[in-house]
Amino acid sequence: MKKYILLLLLASVNVMVKAQTKDEKDVLVAVENMRLALISGERTALENVAATDLSYGHSSGKLQDKAAFVEAIASGASDFVTIEYKNQTVKVTDKTALVRHELHAKTNDGGKPGEVHLGILLVWQKQGKEWKLLGRQAYKLP
Repeated sequence: MKKYILLLLLASVNVMVKAQTKDEKDVLVAVENMRLALISGERTALENVAATDLSYGHSSGKLQDKAAFVEAIASGASDFVTIEYKNQTVKVTDKTALVRHELHAKTNDGGKPGEVHLGILLVWQKQGKEWKLLGRQAYKLP
């Protein structure tokens, strides 16, 4: 009986893994590249993840374009020490992907340690063979 239950569990895990499409997997890679770029603050990595027409919204209502987003992170004005995503979902429709998650991060903005816990909506657009961040909106969690 135990072997049957284990076999059933392994089969259901295998189905869940295969349920992701190639585009969904590629979007998740892009999301991870963004997370790593936010932590490293590397200008080139930030520029590579963002679309030219990026609209980057903060929970405060502040909006940034690509140049302002890259500069804020690369200069250290906005400094992520750690970032963890929770409850992440991905929905791909044609060349657009919506990613939602909770962002839990430790920050060091202007040398001042802090923590943020926000809801995030990311809008990704497939440009050629790459997924680029076209929009981001953060919001306060209840």
